[in-house]
Amino acid sequence: MSKTLFEKIVAREIPATIVHEDELTLAIRDINPQAPTHVLIFPRKPIPRIAEAQAADAQLLAHLLLKAAELAGKLGLAKGYRLVINNGPDGGETIPHLHCHILGGRHMAWPPG
Repeated sequence: MSKTLFEKIVAREIPATIVHEDELTLAIRDINPQAPTHVLIFPRKPIPRIAEAQAADAQLLAHLLLKAAELAGKLGLAKGYRLVINNGPDGGETIPHLHCHILGGRHMAWPPG
C-alpha cells in the first residue's frame, strides 16, 4: 500500500512548512488556505479517518485536539478559530489520513458549506 501525503511529509520525502512537531503529531501550513490562517495537524500514526479510529487511539485523539487548541493560541487566534475534521468523500475528505484543519484569522460564517 502506498504512503499517504502526510506519511511522506512525516518521512521528509516531500517538503512542507512545519509549524509544530512532537512525538505524536505534526502540523503544517495548508498549501491551499481557506482562511488567513489555515494549518493542518495530524497524527504521525496513519489512521485513515475518524470513523476508523479505535478505542486504543483515544489518548492520541485527545492529544491531537489539545495540541490543535494550543497551536491556535500560538498562531494568534485568540478571537476564535474553527477546527474541522472531514470524514469520507461526502464529508470533503481528500487525503485518507486523519487530520484536523485549524482555520482562523477571519470571521467564520455558518453554515460552513
